[in-house]
Amino acid sequence: MSHPPLAPWKQHVAASAVLLLLLASLQGCSNDGAQPGPEASATPALSASINQFRDNYSKRIIEIQLTNNTADPVTVMDAELDSALFSSGISWHTPADGTVLPPKQPKSLPAQLPEPKCTETIGGTGKGSSSADVRPTVRVSTRPDSHGSGPLTAEDPFGVLARNNSEMCLDKAVREIAAIQPSPELTVSGDGATAVVHVLIVPGPAVGGQQMLTIDRIDGTTLIAEDAAQPWPRSVQVSAGGPPVELRLAIRPARCDPHAVAEDKIGTLLPFRVTAGGRNGVLKIDTGDVLRHRIYEFVTAACATSRS
Repeated sequence: MSHPPLAPWKQHVAASAVLLLLLASLQGCSNDGAQPGPEASATPALSASINQFRDNYSKRIIEIQLTNNTADPVTVMDAELDSALFSSGISWHTPADGTVLPPKQPKSLPAQLPEPKCTETIGGTGKGSSSADVRPTVRVSTRPDSHGSGPLTAEDPFGVLARNNSEMCLDKAVREIAAIQPSPELTVSGDGATAVVHVLIVPGPAVGGQQMLTIDRIDGTTLIAEDAAQPWPRSVQVSAGGPPVELRLAIRPARCDPHAVAEDKIGTLLPFRVTAGGRNGVLKIDTGDVLRHRIYEFVTAACATSRS
């Protein structure tokens, strides 16, 4: 007994069903009959990034931050960061028993920066060479050692390495011409509202052609500011082989909130905007322990007087 032909729409549905069955059959036969497995995870056992704490700026210490992406603790025995911006590896020296990375948590490993590579400048800014484009890597040895195979590409989201290279190369260019030496003495005014920081610029011997250091200006900090009645010097030029120059910086508190001194990290680093050896940028001059504490005492007393 013959059946009447299917309506066109039913023919379409039937053909689609056959096609789906055929595709399912082909997928089941792929990979030599192997069953599809779970998707492989793209997350490495360890990941690395770079940071720097503000109180380590003047010490040239950075943080190699390692994150344990596994479900078990991992003990780090050694870590060395390789960057084309520095003359040698940047090493973290392990305690005797290593450092434990808890699961799913980062840990910061402090490392001292070596000498920078100062081969080129970019537009006179002293930002290092084109090798800055090469991404840094970290070699890590761990216990268990299965986590230490191969170098890790280190993320540097805040440009820590390039910034330090720029500042260190600028510092080197300045030191080849003169030394910038803040005096430990602080001269406080009679009313206690202002004080004077004394900075001595001592030129080195002249070598070859004329070597000039220009101090374009000096910026305030989070803790101290310029006394408007006694403006800070600008466009100061110091020549290698020339006479010493003394700068007098009349300061006042930049802030008087309760946490100004208690939470200060970089408020006593004096930001000198300088040009030297074809480089220019900001050179942060460390005032040293004695002057640092005297500035803290001055700010605390001046703020107390202003509130009374």
